[in-house]
Amino acid sequence: MFSIRIPLLILATVLAGSSARPAAFTPEQIATESTKANAFFDRVFDDVVDRNPEFETTLGIKKDYDKWNDGSEARALEDLSRAMTNLAELKRTINYDTLDEQTRVSYRLFTQNIERQIEGYRWRYHNYPVNQMFGQHSAIPAFLINFHRVSSVADARAYIARLRGIEQKMRDIVEGLQKREQLGIIPPRFVFPLVLETSRGMISGEPFDASGKKSTLLEDFEKKVGALKDMDDATKTALIGEARAALIEAVKPAYEKLIVRLEVQEKLATDDDGAWKFPNGADYYNFALRGTTTTNLTADEIHAIGLREVARIHSEMEAIKQSVGFKGSLPEFFKFMREDPQFYYPNTPGGKAAYLQRSNEIIDRMRSRLDELFGIKPKAQLVVKAVEPFREKESGGAFYQRGAPDGSRPGTYYVNLFDMKAVPKYEMEALAHHEGIPGHHMQISIAQELTGVPKFRKFGGYTAYAEGWGLYCERVPKEIGFYADPYTDFGRLSMELWRAARLVVDTGIHAKRWTRQQTMDWLHLNTPNADRDIFTETNRYIVIPSQATAYKIGMLRILELRELAQKELGKKFDIREFHDTVLGQGALPLDVLEEQVRAWITRKKA
Repeated sequence: MFSIRIPLLILATVLAGSSARPAAFTPEQIATESTKANAFFDRVFDDVVDRNPEFETTLGIKKDYDKWNDGSEARALEDLSRAMTNLAELKRTINYDTLDEQTRVSYRLFTQNIERQIEGYRWRYHNYPVNQMFGQHSAIPAFLINFHRVSSVADARAYIARLRGIEQKMRDIVEGLQKREQLGIIPPRFVFPLVLETSRGMISGEPFDASGKKSTLLEDFEKKVGALKDMDDATKTALIGEARAALIEAVKPAYEKLIVRLEVQEKLATDDDGAWKFPNGADYYNFALRGTTTTNLTADEIHAIGLREVARIHSEMEAIKQSVGFKGSLPEFFKFMREDPQFYYPNTPGGKAAYLQRSNEIIDRMRSRLDELFGIKPKAQLVVKAVEPFREKESGGAFYQRGAPDGSRPGTYYVNLFDMKAVPKYEMEALAHHEGIPGHHMQISIAQELTGVPKFRKFGGYTAYAEGWGLYCERVPKEIGFYADPYTDFGRLSMELWRAARLVVDTGIHAKRWTRQQTMDWLHLNTPNADRDIFTETNRYIVIPSQATAYKIGMLRILELRELAQKELGKKFDIREFHDTVLGQGALPLDVLEEQVRAWITRKKA
């Protein structure tokens, strides 16, 4: 899963629009209207970026480098008003029939984004802004550490200003928690020990106590300032002193207020886990599923697809079990894979370093074979990192963080090495292909480097497309000879099985009222995953309704489209052209992706 969200939200279904163009329009009229439309799209996108300093920073823009996003209710209402105004202006000033085909797609996608944003305003409190996966309590320090670069005194002062700004940012977060509390939207009981531990950890160490260990943010600031070669020692000392003061005077009280609120809510929390418990919870979950999958599949339909896929993958695993000569049932084979020491690096600094080194080797090997599969390749670099210690205990297993468009920050494949039993060797290959190459790194970087499309398409995202591509990319290397070892191929299948299981358990939790323990028991019986993996992932599905359904739904659709192209084109089918068609226009809803693939098929036939 990748970690950065942009302020635009995505609609599930595509607006109807005729593909026929009245013959009255000249090429000049089409070009003029298309240019006007794309200028409008970029103007609106730039306005969104300008109003969101954190998004600016992730894009490598240092404007408003000392500020945080405005998280107030007044800003949410203002954003809604702007969205409605922009939609009305688009429909009033742009003639859809006069646009070229690429700009028609942009028009439809832009309209969907805005309509989804307007519809989503109703559900703006149906979430948990403080949770163990991506909560603001850990996202704030992660943002400063990973995105706020310090290359000058001005950058360092902006960092200090952001430290002081955490007080207001946290005030908005706490007010939002109180509003959710009034609506009865409180995280399940299990969330609180996890987020409280991290929150308390953020205000431990120097300068908060005399433990002798530096706090997370002080350590980051000192490291960044210390690396500045053109700054004299006196200036560095003064800046570090200012940062220490900001940590004591602003960051500490901010986190203390959050902790007090969380302690209050912990006493009110229950063990009810699903979105069904929210006000109008069923309607909300259906809204979430539409957005995540970009389909109109119901929870029951998704649940059934998951059960079918689990059964199919079990049968393929059974064949591998027999090929390696294991005597016993499939659940017993799962236990063997889960527990045998040969499949794990030691839970030591050396074991963790070996895991990262091997991950880089896997990515380098895949990089050397890309010409066989792709015509388009990204320029952006990729690095592999372990999740930072301050958030590794509550974080998920692995994720991708996009690089800066200007190349100043590479894309990052993060893997959580807190517990080495949760990252078996046999899954390393598939995981690196999903998060790195040819998965998220290629898909997101290629989109950012596109020309000829408006900015919102370069930086936007559809979860089913992105995660479907990532899961599809776990499978593709097998077609060129990877996963030769049967245990590694089992690892590939185990990860696909996990995504199929997600269809079952996500809908189970949020639509069928499965309990947390029921979910973990089902996953333990039906997957080979480690207990900690099952624990952390179950917790993840509970706090992010619907997100986990994207992977398998997206992968299945990409595979269906490839099979369609192979059937229609026969010997004319070229896997590189298919992949370039899928990646070459940025992220798309699945039905629009189908349109583009069918159009490519038609062109190839001609």
